[in-house]
Amino acid sequence: MRKIFYILVLLSNFIFAQQEASDKFNQANELYRKDQFDAAAKVYEGILAENKVASADLYFNLGNCYYKLGKVAPSIYNFEKALLLNPEDEAIQTNLTFAQKMAIDDIKVVPEVGFSKVVYNITSWFSYDEWSWIAVSLSVLFLMFFIGYYFASLTHLKRGFFLGMFVLLGLMIASIFAAFLQKRFDTKIRPAIVFAESTFVKSEPKNGAENAFELHEGTKVFVKQTLDNWKRIQLTDKSEGWIHADAIVELKE
Repeated sequence: MRKIFYILVLLSNFIFAQQEASDKFNQANELYRKDQFDAAAKVYEGILAENKVASADLYFNLGNCYYKLGKVAPSIYNFEKALLLNPEDEAIQTNLTFAQKMAIDDIKVVPEVGFSKVVYNITSWFSYDEWSWIAVSLSVLFLMFFIGYYFASLTHLKRGFFLGMFVLLGLMIASIFAAFLQKRFDTKIRPAIVFAESTFVKSEPKNGAENAFELHEGTKVFVKQTLDNWKRIQLTDKSEGWIHADAIVELKE
């Protein structure tokens, strides 16, 4: 009885927290409609601070607030966060493009080529969780086909179930492999946004090292390595260097 009571308390607290977050979200939306962008941004940020887990809509609206306020890095950062949660959303993509035009740095994008790019494109069709569920679903189907093969009395049905088992087994193994690769890519690829108004990227991870190049707020980089308070980054044009950790904010926590 006591366990049931604790479960009910936890459930009620969760529902209350969700309702409170929803009320604050609507409040922030109303402030945005009244062009009170700074106040709306503070409410959105408060929701993030309290709930930890956020939706693409929340990040999108927060990005819009910062865009209206002319804050380059926070705007791009939140649009990028929204895009991570909903990669196919055209509104997010469009507003991110507008926000990126406020950034000073114009970094060329060198396209990825080769087999690894093909593999990455394929595994990116679904997230790690989605690939995992696909594998589980295929394993259930495999079991059903096995049962069908075991109990089937007609020869052509046995052949059909037997062939289907091999096809499903191959697809299941491919899904598991895709999930593994997607998880690896997700861990390896660490995008970040430069929040410092202006910062020099060094050739070595120390203050006295030679300046490799300069970056400004809003530029997207990819973290390759962390060493103390320094991070080795790579740009979309494949330029690399070391930047102070305080100058950037990573998109994946």
